[in-house]
Amino acid sequence: MADLGDYTEYDAADDGEGADDAAADGAGADRADDADGDAAAFEPVDATVVGEDRGIGTVAVSEGLCIGEDEDDTTLRAYVTAANRPNVRIGKYLLVPYPDEGGRGSAGRGEKLFCRITALEYVQEYRSDDATEIHARRAMRSDGIDEADFKFLASLEPVAILYEEGAGDDAELKRRMTDRVPKPETPVREADDASEIKTGLKMPDDGVFLGHLSVGGEKVRTAAEPPTIDYRLKDDYEDGDPLVFRHTLVAGGTGSGKTHASKNALRQFLAEDRTYDMDDGRQARAAVVQFDPQDEYAQMHDDNPAMTDDDRRRFEREGVAHGGHDDTKALVPVVDGTSYGADHHRAEQVEFTIPFSMVRSNRWLIAGGRLNDNQFNALDVLVDRFFRQYGDGGTYEGFLSYLDDPALREELHESGRVHEATFDAVTRRVRGFGNVFDCDAPPITELVSELVRPGGLSVVPTYHINDTRATEVVVLAVSSLLIDQKLSNAPTYDRIKETPLVVGMDEAHNFLTDADSVQARKVIGKFTEAAKQGRKERLGLFLITQDPQDVADPVFKQINTTVVLNLGDEDAISSVNIPSNLEGKVPYMEKGQMVVYSPDNSEPVELIGLSTCVTKHGRE
Repeated sequence: MADLGDYTEYDAADDGEGADDAAADGAGADRADDADGDAAAFEPVDATVVGEDRGIGTVAVSEGLCIGEDEDDTTLRAYVTAANRPNVRIGKYLLVPYPDEGGRGSAGRGEKLFCRITALEYVQEYRSDDATEIHARRAMRSDGIDEADFKFLASLEPVAILYEEGAGDDAELKRRMTDRVPKPETPVREADDASEIKTGLKMPDDGVFLGHLSVGGEKVRTAAEPPTIDYRLKDDYEDGDPLVFRHTLVAGGTGSGKTHASKNALRQFLAEDRTYDMDDGRQARAAVVQFDPQDEYAQMHDDNPAMTDDDRRRFEREGVAHGGHDDTKALVPVVDGTSYGADHHRAEQVEFTIPFSMVRSNRWLIAGGRLNDNQFNALDVLVDRFFRQYGDGGTYEGFLSYLDDPALREELHESGRVHEATFDAVTRRVRGFGNVFDCDAPPITELVSELVRPGGLSVVPTYHINDTRATEVVVLAVSSLLIDQKLSNAPTYDRIKETPLVVGMDEAHNFLTDADSVQARKVIGKFTEAAKQGRKERLGLFLITQDPQDVADPVFKQINTTVVLNLGDEDAISSVNIPSNLEGKVPYMEKGQMVVYSPDNSEPVELIGLSTCVTKHGRE
């Protein structure tokens, strides 16, 4: 077999023929036919270009041009000129202007189609087979590729039509659904104006800062100062309710930056100028209660030593609350056999215990193991009888002694209220909580003013508790206290009822997981009801998890804002229900990159969070 180097002479000949073929196909010339259909002479085309290019290319019609009600009916592509191709990326936002005619009167003037790139494709300019050994070897020997030999087409997804309403200084940029098709060969330009991009994506100008708009891991830049585009969650009552009271889920794997991002978001809720309208006409600051299994959030009391003066100036310029929050307290649960010693934060530490009296309205707190419906009904009977006899002064140890009375067992069995086998099963399952209830510390019910403070952050750390069952009791008891008082029409603690409240829960999948046991159903039912009534009661859930697929569906369905950082598990990714075009990017996102899906706030978008945490973060 001859060496491929022997093709040199043949290549040269082929080059000449290729040039002739290109000319014959009409490269640089038009073919005109006479009246009889016979080929006429080639006439040169005037290719003189006057002026400067506007945009990255033009609307192409080579494969059709259609805007349809159904996404599958839409065909919208742009030809990208050679000089612009290196900077074009999937996901970038583009604008296609409409001519003034055809608009909606004066409102139709200056209309633009706002769209995003969904696919990029090279197409052959001339009819030739470039998948040959000769073409490949020639390309491998050349110094570069002649982009002009190929068409570069960008497939576009229409997002909205932008238009101005009003005139002069009163003109306001608005958006509507896409109901017009652009003209062929209309110049297409990259969207680089913050107002146009925010309007096109339905992003609010004010609210709780989450990060900067990005595409493919790069921040979207504008010609303004600052050049970035901030993404914020609506936080007022002008257009619906603040989204904090419609609940947030932050999902991300280990090392994705979810704690960093959560601290940055929670710090914004605590800003001094952030208040919420109450039914009695007051303006009140929110309280944040954060359940913290890794003992990280009490650090929000302290400034971040890694923050520079440039960081501070940038945060102030962009309206981002930053710096340690002085009104931060660690509400430390006391559990027998454990101790809490923290030297990585300077927040005040206040110890508390769970009083057994809380079991009176939350019987499932002592439902160790799984109880069936009959057993749980029996527990109801036993708890009710105990507290009617001993009142709120009844203790856990007293309850166990009460159950050890054989006369009680016999009485309930003979009356038909509780079968003796069921009584024995319940008695076994309610044991093992002696290290949780009524420990040597003030009960949490006497520390409500410490737990809930307008403008204050209360962190409930559980890292020091080695007993999983004890941890669950502490978290669910305190969170139930907050939820019950918020939803009550006759609350015992007005402080909770009258204060806007954000309940944050890290590792939420451990406490809100769906299960078959009756006690699990009671917990899920309580949080579901809280989520449903949150808007009315100024109660927001801020759930943080690395396993979103384990959060019970009834709670998950009430979440309005989903923030997704890097996740590697397919089940976890599919469970967060983000659009498919963003779903595929999640496993590849770097630390701090996120997808935000909040239908009542904006179109689904990519963001990059702040690289510097606004408070202390880390054990250094």
